[in-house]
Amino acid sequence: MSNTALTKPALTATHQPTLTAVAWVEKFAAALSSDTPTDAANLFEESGFWRDLIVFTWNIKTLEGRAAISDMIAATMDNTRPCHWQVEENATEADGVTDAWISFETGVARGRAYVRLRDGLAWTFLTTMTELKDYPEKRNKLRPKGAEHGANKNRQTWLEKRQHEEATLGYTEQPYCLIIGGGQGGIGLGARLRQLEVPTIIIDALPKPGDTWRNRYKSLSLHDPIWYDHMPYLPFPENWPVFTPKDKVGDWLEMYTKVMELNYWGSTRCTHAHYDEEKQEWTVEIDRDGEKLTLHPKQLILATGMSGIPNTPDIPGMDTFEGEQHHSSQHPGGEAFKDKKCIVLGGNNSAHDICCALWENDADVTMIQRSSTHIIKSDSLMELVLGGLYSEEAVESGMTTYKADLTFASVPFQIMPQFHIPAYQAVAERDAEFYQRLTDAGFLLDFGEDGSGLFMKYLRRGSGYYIDVGASDLVADGEIKLKSGVSIERIKPKSVVLTDGTELPADLIVYATGYGSMNGWAAKIISQEVADKVGKCWGMGSDTSKDPGPWEGELRNMWKPTHQDALWFHGGNLHQSRHYSQYLSLQIKARMEGIATPVYGMEPVHHLS
Repeated sequence: MSNTALTKPALTATHQPTLTAVAWVEKFAAALSSDTPTDAANLFEESGFWRDLIVFTWNIKTLEGRAAISDMIAATMDNTRPCHWQVEENATEADGVTDAWISFETGVARGRAYVRLRDGLAWTFLTTMTELKDYPEKRNKLRPKGAEHGANKNRQTWLEKRQHEEATLGYTEQPYCLIIGGGQGGIGLGARLRQLEVPTIIIDALPKPGDTWRNRYKSLSLHDPIWYDHMPYLPFPENWPVFTPKDKVGDWLEMYTKVMELNYWGSTRCTHAHYDEEKQEWTVEIDRDGEKLTLHPKQLILATGMSGIPNTPDIPGMDTFEGEQHHSSQHPGGEAFKDKKCIVLGGNNSAHDICCALWENDADVTMIQRSSTHIIKSDSLMELVLGGLYSEEAVESGMTTYKADLTFASVPFQIMPQFHIPAYQAVAERDAEFYQRLTDAGFLLDFGEDGSGLFMKYLRRGSGYYIDVGASDLVADGEIKLKSGVSIERIKPKSVVLTDGTELPADLIVYATGYGSMNGWAAKIISQEVADKVGKCWGMGSDTSKDPGPWEGELRNMWKPTHQDALWFHGGNLHQSRHYSQYLSLQIKARMEGIATPVYGMEPVHHLS
């Protein structure tokens, strides 16, 4: 690499952190382009990390340690051919760590990287694909004109072209990609594929985009703040509420689907799917509002949410219960249960929300907390954990959503706890009185098995936490009754009997007992054989509760190739769906255009569900 990086207007030639970053990048680029590219591994700390989001590995993969980094370089350089490494802006330095943003190219793509240096060596290194060079998104200077100037007797208007696509795709023309699941994940991914001109249909069992949210309990709202939750391309407006109510989310998704011109089929169910290895395509049987159709997409994406099929426990006596019982996903709200005896089995987000809504409707509600829960007050989460990247203050300081996403993604999961533990220690100190009140009420609290708090628990198991927006005070004050460290042993016609022998009268039982792995949908739609072939989704092998080892370093099966050809999983919260949909869409586009996508480092399947 030449010294042109130092002459770019954004860089200051005498700025020491920038000089440090440029020197490392020059050495790194020279090593990769030499006859011995694996020498680049020596520019990392002995236990350094390289996290790659598809640009080198066509995978989502973290390499841990010089040996693993060297092996990856040896296997991928001939195909990747990286070049044009440039430090993008002045580097920064704090506590002995130099941080720098880097741009680069490969033979087929453009990329962006983020490095953390200590004593001249890379501690962490993130590489990401931003676009395929021959297939850029049609935006900014490449945006379509919209109007066709000139005279043309056979002119088709924009609307007529759109109507033709709606009439033919799935009938006389086959989609390249079928997305099953029309929530925020499927819709956001559909928008990215649309921008890449990948013919795509999104199907969902409910009639309209956003109905998944509209049909949930009345009091539901997003627990994450707006700055964390933007959709691709269209951020929420500046007057949008910090915590979006569920019906507002639903309306936004419906509007987004129309504005982004997505091929969204509501009231449509997939009844069966089968992959033809010889033809390399799927045969997907669907029911579109009573119309039976067969689709033949090349790629099938299950975007049914981070969670799988609802986990409803099998408790002796359930069939004898004379009241109402349902899983939390089917809970309509608290209005119908005034003065009723309500039992909520579970102690996480949904359980707290439902208990609070029942209390607000004058129900007599008891929470059955089987095991400990991590609680964090919403204000503390925003100020002490998310605020540096996702907040109004972060925006005012120049932080963009894209840069925040990359910064967040740049921390390898292996060392993420050490980034989070100090923040949650500060939370515990700030809210000590709040936690003491909960403990005094008998609530079982934790901060994760290693004290790393909310997000690590979410990544490891997708459950076990509550972002407090009011219910915890009701628990602490005894307004929501609590039985902790027990479960329901059996159910009688008008009561439940707990494992400690306590019997509680009941008119309603809500099972806020979570969901199975996403591959449960693969079993239901495709086959158990395929579900077992791809294995468990989510978790990274941390060997903590509900996330068994061995260590894999990335979320299982998410947004990357699986052991079933042409089957993908997409999900997570709004932040993850927004960010990782970029890499999933680029993988799909590359395959559609016949670009070589040799996958490096696919993990073996260790767990089936």
